[in-house]
Parts: sequence; C-alpha cells; structure tokens
Amino acid sequence: MTQDIFGQDNSLTDATAQQNWNAVQLGVLSHAAVTADHLGAVLKAAPEFALAHAIKGLSLLMLGRSELVPTAREALRDARACCEGALPRERKYVDALDCWLAGRPSLAIQRMEEVLDVFPEDTLAMKLSHGIRFIMGDPAGMRASVERVLPAYAPDHAGRGYLLGCHSFALEETGEYERAANAGRQALWMAPDDAWGLHAVAHVHDMTGNARSGLDWLHGREEAWAHCNNFRYHVWWHKALMHLDLGQMEEAVTLYDTEVRKDKTDDYRDISNATSLLMRLELEGVDVGSRWDELANLCAARTEDGSLIFADLHYLLALTGHRKEDAHRLVQRIHADAERGGSEARARMADPGCAAADGLEAFGDGQYMAAFAHLSAARATLQLAGGSHAQRDVFERITIDAGIRSGQLDEVEAILDDRRARRGGAEDNYALARRTLISEARNPSGAKSVPAE
Repeated sequence: MTQDIFGQDNSLTDATAQQNWNAVQLGVLSHAAVTADHLGAVLKAAPEFALAHAIKGLSLLMLGRSELVPTAREALRDARACCEGALPRERKYVDALDCWLAGRPSLAIQRMEEVLDVFPEDTLAMKLSHGIRFIMGDPAGMRASVERVLPAYAPDHAGRGYLLGCHSFALEETGEYERAANAGRQALWMAPDDAWGLHAVAHVHDMTGNARSGLDWLHGREEAWAHCNNFRYHVWWHKALMHLDLGQMEEAVTLYDTEVRKDKTDDYRDISNATSLLMRLELEGVDVGSRWDELANLCAARTEDGSLIFADLHYLLALTGHRKEDAHRLVQRIHADAERGGSEARARMADPGCAAADGLEAFGDGQYMAAFAHLSAARATLQLAGGSHAQRDVFERITIDAGIRSGQLDEVEAILDDRRARRGGAEDNYALARRTLISEARNPSGAKSVPAE
C-alpha cells in the first residue's frame, strides 16, 4: 500500500501511478483541464486500480450526457473486476458509481459520506459529495457535509484550501454571505488554483448586488481559472453578468463572444452559461443578433437526452421562440419522463420540470399570463433542478418579466420581495428596474404602459 497526497492509503504500488493519481485528485479539486490526461496515465500504469475506474465513471456521469452512460457502465464493470485487490474505502467509490447508474445519485452521495465517516480527510470524497449535491440541488447538504469534516483538516493539510472553497460556496448558497466571502478569500490564499473558491466569492457579489466590487475581485486573478477545463467559461460568465448589471452591455456581449462562448461546445454547462446570458441580455432589450442560431442548432440535437432537468431547461431557452417545434418536442419528452418515473432524474422532470418547461414554452410563444402561472408554480421547488441561485435566477427573471407583461403586478412585487429577502436584503439593478416598471404601470401618467397578454 501507498499513501496519496491527502494521507489516504490506497492499493497502488507504482510510484509514477501514485504521482499521477495525486495529480488526478488535485485536478478534480481545481477543475484542471489536464485531469483526464493524468487519469489516463493512472489507468495505463495500474489497470487494476479500481478507484481510478470508479472516478472515470463518476466523472462521465457528471457530464450529464446520456450517450456517455454506456462508457460509465464499462468503467463500473472494469472497477468491479478489480475490487478483490481494492481497499474498503476504494470499494465505496465503486458502490457510488453503481448507485448513480441505478438512477440513485442520492445513494452515491451516501456512499461518499460513509467514506467520510471513517476518513474525514479524504478530500476527493468530500468534493464528490459536494459536486453531486450541487447537481441535485442540495445546498444545506453541501454545507453540512463540509462542516462535519472541517475540524479534521490541519492548517497544513494539502486539501484544506479546496475544502474552504467548497465551504465558501455552500455558505453562499445557504445565505451566509459575509462568512462565504471570508472563506473563499482564505481558500484562494491557501490554494491559488482554487477556481471554485474564487467563483464562490463572485457568487457573493452577485447575490448582494455588488457588481462593481465583483469586477474588482475578479480583476487580476485570471490565473486562478486559466488552468481550468470548461469551468473557466463559467467564471467569465460571472464577469459578464457583473457588466450586465452595471448596464455595460457592450462589455457583456464582448465577453460572450470572446470567452463565454469561445468554444462552441454542446456541453450542457457551456450551453447554460450561453443561453442564460443571452436571455438576460434580451430581457434588458439588447439585440443579440444571430447568436441564438448556433445554440438552437446544438440544443435541438439534445431534446431526447433526459439526463438532467437543469440541462433541459437551458436547452429550452435556446429553442423557445426560435425553434418552436423542437421546443415543444422537448417539453413533451420532459412530461413523458415525468410520467415514466423510476429514477431521481425523472422525479425532477416531474417537479419542478414540467411546470417550468411549460412556462418557458409559453413565454417563448408570447403567452405571458400562462407563462407566469406555470413558472410561479415551479418556483417553490426550482432548487431541485440543481445549479446555483445565480444560475437559476434567469428563470426567476423570466417569471418576473412574464408577470409584468401580463399585468400581474401585485404577484410580481411579492416575488421581488422574496427575491430580496433571499439575497440578504440586497437588490441588484435588475430588481430596481422592475420595481420602477411596476410603479410606472400603477401610475401611468406620463409613463409607458405595460403590455398585457
């Protein structure tokens, strides 16, 4: 047996494989683009290492693509074939992959928590529990998981900075904004490549309506995310949102073209960055030109996927109002998956998926009364779609704008009040502008009228 960088025993015997395995773990924690290369090197040098096969399979499932599921099943098969020589801790990762492939990612989380029960300093298990909970929309669980292992991490623990980055994000998602900012800054000081911790602080600026301070935070820290896989596009997305909130539309569009959509992938995370930014720009009256066309073509090919409702709802943003037949086919498939059930992903297709999808389709058709009704119905459980408050806020904005356009002013004002409360009493310029529209609609003398459905 050897020990990894976090002091965990493993079944590797080859020193080079151990070095690459350490690089894999650090790569997962820092969202590094080279992680897959190191994982490939581990599997080549130590094909009997069950844990590496399990990480391969789990990483594929996190991509939210149905066509990768067979490869993830092959990884499970390979991992199972190696389990005789695996340590009990390593077998838990294999079990986690098995659970997720069976449609129960919540049980995969449980397997990671069982690892942490015995090995609280296993930073990889902590990160995987955190990441799957994020996909499942469980911020309270993210926070509880991190906080229960935090006391086990000495100041010189190799994973402490990344743990603090996860703690920062979990604190932000549960409304502890000041503590989140402090934890994120400390995380980046301890682990300068911790893009997750850096982006957690960006989330704090978003939620507290401090776009200018957010730009100051990101400026000059580009090296903290330059090494990343496509997560780097997401950090640029945050910067674009800050420009948008300050009314700097040209800067936001430029970042869309040069960074957010630098590579025209159909990865659902890249699609979510792009579609949500374009939708925000359009809601502010910005003509985004033909930029929807490229996204709509890609999203039309993903309508039958059904891996994650979060992905489906962002595909719909590109299709509604642009490719209506494809949009309707996607909405129908969401309803069909909800009726079929049998997995946790399909349970989320049912709630909040069906109502949210119906609302987005109605909004794209200009049926603002119906859009507001459906999207309002989805609000209470929309967190189950996964992602962050900042990512889901595009659906909140569409809900609010649908309500204003259909004259549901009291109801919209209540949503704005709730949105402000969830942001610690802060309001961004989007909310202030919508309150002005409501005021003008109630006192139309000399003001533009609000179009009704």
